[in-house]
Amino acid sequence: MECRQIVQESAPLSEGQLLVLAELEPQLVLVFGSVRALRLPGRFAGLKAAFPGAALVGCSTAGEISDQGRSEQSCVVTAVRFHGEITLQVAEAVVPSMDACRAAGAALGAALKRPGLRAILLFGKGVGVNGSALLAGLVSEVGAQVPISGGLAGDDGAFLETLTLGPSGITPDGVVAVGLGGEGLILSHGSRGGWAPFGPARKVTRCQENILYELDGEPALNIYKRYLGEHAKDLPHSGLLFPFEILDPERGRLGLIRTILGVDEAEGSLILAGEIASGGYLRLMHASKDGLVDGAEVAARLAGSLQSLEAGQGLALLVSCVGRQLVMGDAVEEELEVVSEVLGKGMTLAGFYSYGEFAPLAPGDCRLHNQTMTVTCLGER
Repeated sequence: MECRQIVQESAPLSEGQLLVLAELEPQLVLVFGSVRALRLPGRFAGLKAAFPGAALVGCSTAGEISDQGRSEQSCVVTAVRFHGEITLQVAEAVVPSMDACRAAGAALGAALKRPGLRAILLFGKGVGVNGSALLAGLVSEVGAQVPISGGLAGDDGAFLETLTLGPSGITPDGVVAVGLGGEGLILSHGSRGGWAPFGPARKVTRCQENILYELDGEPALNIYKRYLGEHAKDLPHSGLLFPFEILDPERGRLGLIRTILGVDEAEGSLILAGEIASGGYLRLMHASKDGLVDGAEVAARLAGSLQSLEAGQGLALLVSCVGRQLVMGDAVEEELEVVSEVLGKGMTLAGFYSYGEFAPLAPGDCRLHNQTMTVTCLGER
């Protein structure tokens, strides 16, 4: 397996830059960029012409991740060539509204389902989406044994419109997935948050999928605003700093966090990135820079402990939540540095800051995560 990468921070990608990647004859090309970068005239046409036979996928971001670290308003293109008998197939679907997410996921799964499917990379729109339902629809077709990694697109924290990139073009309402197969494929995963709880556990007394209406019988937005204090005026953006931890009915920790993607003042509700269960419990979370960096290191070690790649022979897909970036500020590079140190300097890093992360919580249990660093390592035997 061989990877090459370019990072363009302002102007369109030149033919010369793309030629360097095209010479690799890649089977997989990952494209992560700002909304502005992806909308540059000729962006998709240039990529499609440079890589006519590759699985071309990606999305807009709230910050791009590459071997150079984190960048803004850039476009990172990573080309991957497998040397063995690795198979790839791309599927696309449209999500015009949140209630179409499960069906869109099922459509992706039906298109990718086949003997020998070993893993799926999934990228979806980041606003007006129920990430849990999208994932559930996909799993309903391919089965829980297929690990799914990836994330929901971002738009630099504006929460207005995100973009996904697939074979048919760049669209605000798309979801795209790549199925990978082959006995020589090596996979490993790790995810961890690093957030700390504060305040009491509160019971979900009314919800509908990913919309939270009531906690302890009171409008959820009212309770949330009381906790946020002066930060409430900046909702929904400030909600990235104070996510919810999901607890089980006995108030035990499940290792899942939910981010607030929007608010409905009239309903007094919160729109979360993924589904929650009525009758369960939620608890607010906050974080420190050191806690988040420690979480990123644990995620990298979990992924690294499962793989046997030599440095320079693999790709590490990093998807980290935009909320982590807001907490750490200029120190956000530290979480990328610690991941790079754990995995080895020769490992190619590619990814983005997201509005939700897909990764296995445990073997056979893929979930939508929020506020985590997820690490997926790909390589060949």
